[in-house]
Amino acid sequence: MLQSTTPKMIHWSLIVSALGVCVAILGGYCGWSLFPNMVHKKVEQSVILADGSEQYKRFVNLPQPLNFKVYIFNVTNPDMIQHGAIPIVEEIGPYVYKQFRHKKVKHFSRDGSKITYVQNVHFDFDADASAPYTQDDRIVALNMHMNAFLQVFEREITDIFQGFANRLNSRLNRTPGVRILKRLMERIRGKPPFSWVHGILISIIEDVKSVLQISENDPGLALLLVHLNANLKAVFNDPRSMFVHTSAREYLFDGVRFCINPQGIAKAICNQIKESGSKTIREQSDGSLAFSFFGHKNGSGHDVYEVHTGKGDVMKVLEIQKLDDTHNLQVWLNASTEGETSVCNQINGTDASAYPPFRQRGDSMYIFSADICRSVQLFYQTDIQYEGIPGYRYSIGENFINDIGPEHDNECFCVDKLANVIKRKNGCLYAGALDLTTCLDAPVILTLPHMLGASNEYRKMIRGLKPDAKKHQTFVDVQSLTGTPLRGGKRVQFNMFLKSINRIGITENLTTVLMPAIWVEEGIQLNGEMVAFFKKKLINTLKTLNIVHWAALCGGAGVALMSLLYFLYQKGRGVEAPLK
Repeated sequence: MLQSTTPKMIHWSLIVSALGVCVAILGGYCGWSLFPNMVHKKVEQSVILADGSEQYKRFVNLPQPLNFKVYIFNVTNPDMIQHGAIPIVEEIGPYVYKQFRHKKVKHFSRDGSKITYVQNVHFDFDADASAPYTQDDRIVALNMHMNAFLQVFEREITDIFQGFANRLNSRLNRTPGVRILKRLMERIRGKPPFSWVHGILISIIEDVKSVLQISENDPGLALLLVHLNANLKAVFNDPRSMFVHTSAREYLFDGVRFCINPQGIAKAICNQIKESGSKTIREQSDGSLAFSFFGHKNGSGHDVYEVHTGKGDVMKVLEIQKLDDTHNLQVWLNASTEGETSVCNQINGTDASAYPPFRQRGDSMYIFSADICRSVQLFYQTDIQYEGIPGYRYSIGENFINDIGPEHDNECFCVDKLANVIKRKNGCLYAGALDLTTCLDAPVILTLPHMLGASNEYRKMIRGLKPDAKKHQTFVDVQSLTGTPLRGGKRVQFNMFLKSINRIGITENLTTVLMPAIWVEEGIQLNGEMVAFFKKKLINTLKTLNIVHWAALCGGAGVALMSLLYFLYQKGRGVEAPLK
């Protein structure tokens, strides 16, 4: 007959169960505390910019080129537009370029928390990715340089006349006789017996204004107005319309030539255009000028950036601290006459080549784009998977170009530099459009591609637009732990108002429209080599740690539970095997 164990003796199954509990606790501790802390510290070390580190090497030379895609709006009815017809456009492209970025580091700060550099950008045409399109394709597109010149000229003339009017009113208000006449007019206004006197007084004041205006008029202004229209042919190669017949290569990079052997006043106009310092216009070896959208970007950079290295605060890594030695822009309107920096002039975020690590669902982040002189906020949208790498998708919000104006506390974007265009009474453009005049020194209007989300005030005046959120919305997929961009694209469109300009014959019959020129996508899609590298360095390690975590937790808990059940089973039978 079997003997029961004594109370001092412990059944082997309880020991195994206790060991299982210990393993499960250890697994939980490792999975929820030890491993995350180890990974967090490892990620911190890997993303901080330190001279000579792997991250520094990737920072100086991006491991793979960015994709730069350009779509051109080819105009199919240029002659009809000249007679007032609504423009019809057809998108052609993409013309795909590989964008290589190299940062020329100037120096680190003394404490190592900042790094200053100039970024050089180089574009190579990718014929395979662009096929069937080639750079020699003939296009009919908006004559950007001529249209910009005419509108800038119109704006300056408007400013001159406005200055005259302001000085005139000030002079009239300081003239005792005029003040007496105004008071007399106020007293007799609306009284029937004196209506004829009121009319005479108005006539007198208007005559005074005319005399003063003539005395203040610039003697060269009238001459310029008379001869400008006649000299457009010599300046812009005898244009027949507001559109230029050229190639994609010239329009985008090599340049559309003008000011070829100008004489007299035309030469003076060309000299003025050259001295304006526009980045998109370059002087050629023969003295002529050439306009291109991106020729000035292809080569050495000029903007000096200072960014955070992440040392001391990894959540600030790569965030721009200064641009050209200033913490803020001086492009948009400021908040007050004292010069308090407005939200529009603040520089926030990174340059979109990378982002701070440890992203969280529901958060937002900023990128800064020097091309449009502003910071853009990106909002979390959803979880994603890219080639087996988990991450988060971020996209722009309504506050990019839809919600702009005093009702949104960002009226500083309403620079109101354009005359006689489609805009609101307060000077702001309608939703979906942003005036970049003060940014680019040219009357360029920013929208999303195909005017996605823009007001019908603009979209109804153009035929051929096909907005599609999937194709035209800006987004970026980011690996949440490291902040590495996996896939994404900044997508914007550049437009100009097409309109009639006083005394300029070539514009006299134009209907006022917001005319699209091109839209671009600057993006990245991690290639196979980088995906393999990323998986080897991070994802596979995380998977291994995750397996160890759950194996220890579940295995230990399972062994503990089975051993305990076995002990209870044996105890229920009243038979126990002693442990000796």
